[in-house]
Amino acid sequence: MSQHLDRRTFLRGVGTVLSLPLLEAMMPTGAMAQTAKSAVTPKRIAFLFVPNGVNMSEWTPKADGPLTLSRTLEPLAKVKDSINVLTGLTQDGAFAHGDGGGDHARSAAAWLTGCHPTKTSGANIKAGISADQLAARYLGRHTPFPSIELGCERGGLAGDCDSGYSCAYSNTISWRTEATPMAKETDPRLVFERLFTNGSDEEETEKARALRQATDKSILDFVMEDARTLRNQLGTQDRRKLDEYFEGVREVERRLQWVEKANAERAAGNTQMVAPSGIPSEFNDHIRLMGDMMVLAFQADLTRIATYMFANEGSNRAYRLINIPDGHHDLSHHGMNAEKLEKVRQINRFHVEQLAYILEKMKSIKEGNGSLLDNTLLVYGGGISDGDRHNHDDLPLLLAGGAAMGIKTGRHIRYKNGTPMTNLLLTMLDKVGVPADQIKTLGDSTGRLQVV
Repeated sequence: MSQHLDRRTFLRGVGTVLSLPLLEAMMPTGAMAQTAKSAVTPKRIAFLFVPNGVNMSEWTPKADGPLTLSRTLEPLAKVKDSINVLTGLTQDGAFAHGDGGGDHARSAAAWLTGCHPTKTSGANIKAGISADQLAARYLGRHTPFPSIELGCERGGLAGDCDSGYSCAYSNTISWRTEATPMAKETDPRLVFERLFTNGSDEEETEKARALRQATDKSILDFVMEDARTLRNQLGTQDRRKLDEYFEGVREVERRLQWVEKANAERAAGNTQMVAPSGIPSEFNDHIRLMGDMMVLAFQADLTRIATYMFANEGSNRAYRLINIPDGHHDLSHHGMNAEKLEKVRQINRFHVEQLAYILEKMKSIKEGNGSLLDNTLLVYGGGISDGDRHNHDDLPLLLAGGAAMGIKTGRHIRYKNGTPMTNLLLTMLDKVGVPADQIKTLGDSTGRLQVV
């Protein structure tokens, strides 16, 4: 018979604090257990951003109602029943409104704030509080990290990145206050260390990290004594779940070690290469590894709020992995050239393939009466529709998960073009437990969006 555990049970070792996934032993028991499980299971919110618009004719499903995937969205076949494609939503704050050029900067700055950013490349930046940070104000007190901000491209928050707009607007989508952008972390190793040493003594943490590197030990080796004691308190199902979680942590560690070894070998004798880091050389590996970090953070209830930029807005990255040496931003100015549009579609599909990897992993993790994905509301998309037109209406957006929050999925939902995206954000905040009477409006919102 397993013993009841507190939801905030940790495994501790030298320089290590390992949070646990939601186990049956942490759940209520008795006649109302099933209902109580739903109440206890954490609800999360995540926003995954891609830049430069998409090839909309290859993105948008041909029919409304039951979801039929377009060519670009085909990689989502295994999770099709857990997503909605949303057509017609708009971020009015990203339009120029007399400010001239700068659509890329405005599209990222307005995406989660619904606000028109102040055009400045200096210190007086101003956008608005983003939806993720509004959620963090109310949900962040329940977890070690109020929120996490992830990305795959470095980018400073100073200087001019787009027609007189500060780089802060292009390089982040998360704003703690209207004048305080949240910097994102792009190195998977730094994210991993942050997640699993939180609260540890800094000196002990450094010693433990050095010892792990010198002896090829896992972070799990440092908590094994606590883990053995815990296993003796658990039933068979929870032991299996704990083993799956440990294997997930260890697999991420193995991949980080492989990346660091490969980077060190490439750097040997190459004076032009920067010091080895945990950033993979292949972009898809980088996206997936950072996605794994987000999933682990949700699974262990280290945070319930995440933002993740696959690339900065205006990114001109080349996609040689899929045989596209051209810059993404350059291609997005396609001028209706068929060859460029096809390359844009391939890049869009590449991004969706990485999204599918993340969503499939979330769906595979059982939690409460459903899955990790059922207990998460995740928006994927961007703040530009067609990259050539730089328009901010009819945005490419999809909403994944939320079954445990009453979201009916597996649909293509078409709203009247011009419907504020901020209405969707308000609905998401409601669903994850942010008090509706505290946040009545967001940016240009006009009410809640019906997605149930």
